[in-house]
Amino acid sequence: MDIKRQFITLVFVVFSVFLLGTLGYELIERWGFLDAIYMTTITLATIGYGETHPLSDTGRIFTIFLILGGLSVFSYGLLTITTMIAEGELQRLLRRGRMDKEIVKLKEHYIVCGSGELGEHIIGELLQTKRPLVVVDREISNINKFENKDLLHIVGDAADDKILVEAGIMKAKGIFCCLPFDKDNLFVVLTARELNKNIRIVTKCVEDLSEQKFKRAGADKTVSTNRIGGLRMASEMIRPAAASFLDVMLRDKKGVRFEEISVSENSKIAGKTIADSGIHQGTGASVVAIKSGDADFLYNPRGSTVINKNDTLVVLGTVEQIKTMADLV
Repeated sequence: MDIKRQFITLVFVVFSVFLLGTLGYELIERWGFLDAIYMTTITLATIGYGETHPLSDTGRIFTIFLILGGLSVFSYGLLTITTMIAEGELQRLLRRGRMDKEIVKLKEHYIVCGSGELGEHIIGELLQTKRPLVVVDREISNINKFENKDLLHIVGDAADDKILVEAGIMKAKGIFCCLPFDKDNLFVVLTARELNKNIRIVTKCVEDLSEQKFKRAGADKTVSTNRIGGLRMASEMIRPAAASFLDVMLRDKKGVRFEEISVSENSKIAGKTIADSGIHQGTGASVVAIKSGDADFLYNPRGSTVINKNDTLVVLGTVEQIKTMADLV
């Protein structure tokens, strides 16, 4: 029995005893409601103030059973609360309450469905780059393996509308579907797209035949773990230095990353060349590519390249450098 159900059961039992005692005195002794509930209260509290009114023999027998029942209920309640404190359940309940409030406040965050081997790396990257996220997993043991005990999470089925709504999907920026099987991820994609038409959906794809199904269901991007793994192994064999560079970059504690930044309509650097924008001098980040609309990427742009409104800049830098650049743009 989970902690919430234990509390609900405890409150229900205590309320039932009070209700039974009050009704009992009203029916047996023909007392008014106030006298009946007062007698029930002092009886269960074992204060010993004495009888409100003289009791009949039937009333005394009822009081005996009410005292025994009350002692049993309060003993059960004390044992339950003591057990919760000893096992840390009460603390977890309070932390769950705080966590739910924090999730409600989130916006433009990411939802990670599944915290297995693949999800673990996604979560690590989002934490490393200081992006807000919520993890959804059926097993609490998968979430407890993370050292970050304040990691926002919800235990439940990611394909359930209610669970995704609790995770804030209506205000989320993107959702990662990284459950073990394609059929499970397909259900999550369908549910997510139905709840939020604008959210970006990236899903794991095990079988190549599933890729078109994911796209029809509403996925923006499918990632074949087998294909990516194969390309990585080939790179390690034929271009080990380049592969090591990317590996070291991702593991760097300073958080050196490739990142994309959109140039807004009111950007200070729109219309300026890369050299005149002061991007590298002011932030330390470097522009490695530019994408304008539907055109192909322009790689290694020169300093004389003009940055236009609505361009997407692919930059390389630390998390702090990229944040500073985002503020500049």
